[in-house]
Amino acid sequence: MNRIKQIAAGAVGAAALLATPVPALAAVPQATVATVTTCGWSGLQAGLSTKVCAEVTGDSVVLYGQIGLAGPPSPGTPWPPAPQELVTRLSAEVIGGGSLGAVSGRTVFSTSTVRVDGIRATVPCGSVVHASFAVEKSFQGPAPVALDLPVVC
Repeated sequence: MNRIKQIAAGAVGAAALLATPVPALAAVPQATVATVTTCGWSGLQAGLSTKVCAEVTGDSVVLYGQIGLAGPPSPGTPWPPAPQELVTRLSAEVIGGGSLGAVSGRTVFSTSTVRVDGIRATVPCGSVVHASFAVEKSFQGPAPVALDLPVVC
């Protein structure tokens, strides 16, 4: 093939590539942001195992408390146990910033793990969220569990 034919073939090929439509940017799939769940250490409150957890998606934080059995029942304990009415308190703040809110309420617990929802917030990237969850019942005061969680976006 002589030089002129090679240049002509290259020009035809380049024209064909330029004529091919480019997919729209909207068709490119957007990266999804994963949700990361982190829980603090378990504690014993009102004879039950409790912990405070956070679900973080980007700069969005959902905080909740969790109540479960502290262990297997003692021999001779009636099963299933009678339902217990508990008072719960969940609070959160950005360390060095403001409060994200506080909620309190009543929760009935019997044998299944219970999730106590209550606080949703958008926090600045790089900040640290401090959350606290307390549970009490008659004659057994709270011993709050806590979580300090850096929000990395």
